[in-house]
Amino acid sequence: MKFYIKMPIFLFLTVLMCSSFVAVAQEAKPPSQFWRNVRFGGGIGLSFGDGFFSGTLAPSAIYQFDDRFALGLGLNGTYNNQKNTYSSTIVGGSILSLYNVIPEIQLSAEFEELNVNRSYDSRLGLEDENYWYPALFLGAGFRTNNVTVGIRYDVLYDEEDSIYANAWMPFFRVYF
Repeated sequence: MKFYIKMPIFLFLTVLMCSSFVAVAQEAKPPSQFWRNVRFGGGIGLSFGDGFFSGTLAPSAIYQFDDRFALGLGLNGTYNNQKNTYSSTIVGGSILSLYNVIPEIQLSAEFEELNVNRSYDSRLGLEDENYWYPALFLGAGFRTNNVTVGIRYDVLYDEEDSIYANAWMPFFRVYF
């Protein structure tokens, strides 16, 4: 049995949070205490070769409650294309929590919900796909200043539907 979050609620909260960021950012007042604790980061990825192309943009923001705990939101957009085979568009969001056991060791939990839309070349005789895929990552990493390098594991991993090659994934995280 698959676990699915109610996406309309999740998307509404994500849009509300993003619009709040924009509304406050346009004020001419000095930054409030809230904005002093917000840190921005994310990821950019490109992969290509022998008829394959993949590009990812994944911005995120966290609120640093104290030296140990942070909570945030992220967005994810990916486009893949394998020549004469398929193309896919993947969009979604995530909720992220970070906990520093000691300054150098960071534990993380991230719930990600992605909409996968795959279109196959008609000559292959495969049906196009459109589905939601959840992932729950638990991770640990080594942290120095604003950079963390580590590994995470998707406890909801499903080999048939996942967009990831396997449940274990290294990560490189930077927040400014």
